[in-house]
Amino acid sequence: MPKHLATHPASHTHPSSVSSLKLEWSGSVTLAVLLVAVLGVAYIALVATVMSYAALTVEFSQSVRNDGTAVSALESRYLDIVASINDTDYAAAGYAKPSVLVYVPKAPATALR
Repeated sequence: MPKHLATHPASHTHPSSVSSLKLEWSGSVTLAVLLVAVLGVAYIALVATVMSYAALTVEFSQSVRNDGTAVSALESRYLDIVASINDTDYAAAGYAKPSVLVYVPKAPATALR
């Protein structure tokens, strides 16, 4: 056998070191699989959180639109009532102009005044 192909006694691996390498490799694979599983669960949780946030945002936006519509309807009704009050001819309805105008004095803003 040629000299360069001959195995050196120091290069032989001991069976116990081979088994320890297999255990280390097995531990690394187990760790990698565990890490992938944890990251997968974390990813799914983050996707669920983002989807929930998006759903809540859309729901809130719709609620704001609905409330704006309700306020608009109330405001329109109020303005119609105010316009009808302003357009009423009180003399034709039987009311007379007051003979004396009396104004209520303004109450003080605080008790200290």
